[in-house]
Amino acid sequence: MQNASTCSPLLSPALPPIDGDRLWRRLEDLAKFTRADMPWTRRAFSAEYQAARVWLREAFEAAGLQVRLDAAGNLIGRRPGRCDDLKPLATGSHTDTVNAGGRFDGILGVLAGLEVAHALQDADITLKHPFEVIDFLCEEPSDYGISCVGSRAMAGQLSADMLAARDDQGDTLCQALQRLGARPEALAEADRRQDGFAAFVELHIEQGPMLEREGLDIGAVTDIVGIRRAQLFFEGRPDHAGTTPMNERSDALVAAAIVIRQAQRLALQWSRSTPHYVVATVGRMNVSPNASNTVPGQVDLTLEVRSNHAPLLQEFWEILARRCGPAIGRLGVNWRVEPRTHVDPVACAPLIAAAVEQSAQRLGLGCRRMPSGAGHDAMYLAHTGLSGMIFIPCLDGRSHSAVEWASPSQVLAGTQVLAATLLNLDEQMD
Repeated sequence: MQNASTCSPLLSPALPPIDGDRLWRRLEDLAKFTRADMPWTRRAFSAEYQAARVWLREAFEAAGLQVRLDAAGNLIGRRPGRCDDLKPLATGSHTDTVNAGGRFDGILGVLAGLEVAHALQDADITLKHPFEVIDFLCEEPSDYGISCVGSRAMAGQLSADMLAARDDQGDTLCQALQRLGARPEALAEADRRQDGFAAFVELHIEQGPMLEREGLDIGAVTDIVGIRRAQLFFEGRPDHAGTTPMNERSDALVAAAIVIRQAQRLALQWSRSTPHYVVATVGRMNVSPNASNTVPGQVDLTLEVRSNHAPLLQEFWEILARRCGPAIGRLGVNWRVEPRTHVDPVACAPLIAAAVEQSAQRLGLGCRRMPSGAGHDAMYLAHTGLSGMIFIPCLDGRSHSAVEWASPSQVLAGTQVLAATLLNLDEQMD
């Protein structure tokens, strides 16, 4: 039990000045940890990623944070609170990227949280709650087929099967964690469901065009889509492309094209006719024998469907199978669907969305409520306490691309809203 003087109420502190120049310099400095042949690439577990982590630890320490690496490989900086036995307020994101992924996806949320911590130190402000800034390990899909490794672990959802997953060289995720300095054998220590967070707020670029299109500064995220991802296999018959009549072919690629086209049509139809968010994408495909003069005999592809409405995610796959089955059967092609990942939609905490709106209004910024069509670490943090997100615009809605961009003024505005939201929550919550 903290003594009365330690936990005595204080007047709500003024918003600490955010140093936009310092924040922007750090964004530029961290982005330089990239593959020289493929900017801006910093894959989890790579040499670039590990060097960036050394830099980030030093930056955390410079902001007065107490730094540790948890058993799941999450880098955590902590600022004690006046009532240090309260559950912490937290923010953060990730610093790994997809290939040629960009300079803002993930990195912004980590460095904005770091800037808030640094601003609190500069202004000599101590929050009632402890405050944590987290760089979650490996949010992007890894070479082991697992995404959100660090935040899954905090939610108790990083399984033994996931740890045993292998990359193309036969290396396991467990071995990769050990090389990074994590302790997968003690993974339960990273589980934050029991002690939890008072609230977690993640700042991120929108990764879509809506805020820019509507001329708004801030998005208060209402929910985060669920994702169902599966691998589809098509078994036809390879034949000579010149001598096999069209009506005698069992073309696996034509069968795959039927599924791709129907998935696109169904997602488009539902996005127009229902109030729910829904998208479907085939982003990976292998064709065999992959020769210009041979009828394709085998195809495997990955189809993912995203929606903020859980029943729709289930119904999509059922309708897709009914629509495609007869046509594929007439081709003489066998096909099967093997589920890979299934994450349900997550509702963000209304308290946090309201605090984001209030903070944007206080700062004179345009704001709207909106869903997130991308998955984020905040999805898993919802299992540890209240969780929410703040979006800022990105140029032309582009992300997961080397042209990904947000301006210094947009970055500063988002970080100011993050700071104001955290102070708002610190005052409201016990």
